[in-house]
Amino acid sequence: MFRVSNVLITILNTITLIISIVAIGYSLWFSVHDGSLCQRVIQKPLLFTGLFLMTVSLLGLIGACCRVQLILYLYLAVMFLSIVALICFTIFAVVVTNKGVGNVVSGKGYKEYRLGDYSHWLQKYVINAKNWEHIKSCLIDVRVCGSLDLHPMAADFYEKELPVLQSGCCKPPASCGFALKNATYWETPKSGPAVPDNDCKTWSNDQKKLCFDCNSCKAGVLSNIQKQWKELAFINFFIILVIILIYSIGCCAARNNKADRFTRLHKPYP
Repeated sequence: MFRVSNVLITILNTITLIISIVAIGYSLWFSVHDGSLCQRVIQKPLLFTGLFLMTVSLLGLIGACCRVQLILYLYLAVMFLSIVALICFTIFAVVVTNKGVGNVVSGKGYKEYRLGDYSHWLQKYVINAKNWEHIKSCLIDVRVCGSLDLHPMAADFYEKELPVLQSGCCKPPASCGFALKNATYWETPKSGPAVPDNDCKTWSNDQKKLCFDCNSCKAGVLSNIQKQWKELAFINFFIILVIILIYSIGCCAARNNKADRFTRLHKPYP
């Protein structure tokens, strides 16, 4: 008799198998076509995620449909480790994103961000020299500062609530005291920057440089990552509940397979 738990495991793993095929397909498409740098960055993670989901799905399907008890136990072991890993990552994400907020600039509609306000782990491992070159190239590639051209007047610019990345990467810090000529062109006072901040020296009116090497830009990226990780931690909570539910159904399927096998082995012959 094919039990309800086996049917549910089969349906759920069929869905995840389809998702894995789509993920692998997109990854291969990115590798064949010359996409943007940002698309190429997600190509490998997307491929590995798709392969992992495909492997787990096939284990679940073989274990539930073919009633191969060893495969089903292996599937349950992988699911259990996934639950533990997601719980650990969610706790870690909450811990490393509990610092860092934007600072309101007097008389301006936007906030500014300081690198020192964020977790040392994020600073060391996320925006290190190697990673930053890829991140910076991606920001330039997607023209993150392009929409600022729509606000050429100083009054409009100062009243605008800038997104985090534009605030950090597309203008010099307000403390530098630079004069705004248009949205992406600032004039340095003859006496020099108002404060001895390296970001003031790093700023360039070159559209391919701007403040992409500034600490304020790195802080803006970390602020974005912080927001995304907090959202991901919230989503992970529900994903963990779903995986626990699937794991529980899988345990029922394994128990049913064992019971059916026992019944077949001890069924009296006529």
